[in-house]
Amino acid sequence: MPVFSIPLSGLTASSIALSTIANNLANLNTVGYKETRVLFRDLFYQTLGSNGAGDPLQQGAGTAISAMPSMFTQGNIDPSGVATDVAITGEGLFVTQKDGVVSYTRAGNFEVDKSAQLVTAEGAQVMGYPAVNGAISRGQGLAPLVLGTGTISPAVATGNVQVRTNLNAAASVGDSYSTPLTVYDSLGASHVLKFTFTKAAANQWGYAITIPAADVGGTGAATSIGSGTLSFDGSGNLTSPVADVAGIAVSGLADGASSMSFNWKLYDGSSGLLTQVAAPSSTVSSLQDGSGSGALVSFAIGADGTITGTFSNDKTAVLGQLALAKFGNVEGLLRSGRNSFIATLASGDAVIGAAGTGGRGSLSGGALELSNVDIAKEFAALIVAQRGFQANARVVTTFDEITQDTINLKR
Repeated sequence: MPVFSIPLSGLTASSIALSTIANNLANLNTVGYKETRVLFRDLFYQTLGSNGAGDPLQQGAGTAISAMPSMFTQGNIDPSGVATDVAITGEGLFVTQKDGVVSYTRAGNFEVDKSAQLVTAEGAQVMGYPAVNGAISRGQGLAPLVLGTGTISPAVATGNVQVRTNLNAAASVGDSYSTPLTVYDSLGASHVLKFTFTKAAANQWGYAITIPAADVGGTGAATSIGSGTLSFDGSGNLTSPVADVAGIAVSGLADGASSMSFNWKLYDGSSGLLTQVAAPSSTVSSLQDGSGSGALVSFAIGADGTITGTFSNDKTAVLGQLALAKFGNVEGLLRSGRNSFIATLASGDAVIGAAGTGGRGSLSGGALELSNVDIAKEFAALIVAQRGFQANARVVTTFDEITQDTINLKR
């Protein structure tokens, strides 16, 4: 008699294949989605005997699903221009955490939440290596990445200043020229210094550096913080002082900042930054290495996952580094929905590190990895699965007719 379980097993397996293909097509536009492939296997066999050559005579019992692996082939990279978007090229998954549960994802459509943390669209924290004083610290392990606008670049007190100035050789004795320069104290407050140059004799000028009296708790005229003499040779080159002016000090700052001490750079290598030629006195440029505090304005993610922030004080600093997880058997990961995977015994433990190391792929900031579902391939598989279902359904009706004919033999 016909065994109905055989075509029924085919119907069940084909139905699963159809549903899987439908799920792949439904996720055609899901960020970072990896298609699922359905693989069939035959079931056990009943041995009926053997032929004259000793070859076994066997009857199969149907089919079943043997595996449904996730295909971790590369999806297309789509530039989005969004700073929080990140795409993986190559192997690896982002590490996320929510309510103490660690999961992994290829979907890099992140955002910054109200706590200034980088999170997934489902609210899971994106894990990585934090930066300590602008340097990546992997020794502390993984931690949520903080990238919000509340991130502050600390103030840096000025340590060196320079002015590139020409003093008019044709000026009369007693003539003076002044140029301002802004410096910063340890609290990030700015102070405008005035460099005043007064001609004392041919090829000789005196200089005086002053700060507003109010900045040092005084009143009235500006307070002197440095003075001296400058000498030039017959070609207008600076000859004295022969070295930079070191240790210019400012104490008693009214805002409570620590006392300042900075150096005035007079030379760039062997060339003096101050000259004296017969041309109007003027300052071409002025530089100093201090800055006020600044708030985070923007950030960018590099190929190795390093996140570099740009602050309102024109400074940049490393904020952290995204981590990637690699598995011995990536197909052994368990899908948990919401674009996430969970490690299993089959996948092995995650080996976590930086992008571009240990066989891990590289990252593209401002871009997303699209679904790797190939619509043409899925439609072809859909036709095959449909035909398989129809064929098994026809077998069921055929077995039904045979059974009915057998029953009718009694008549």
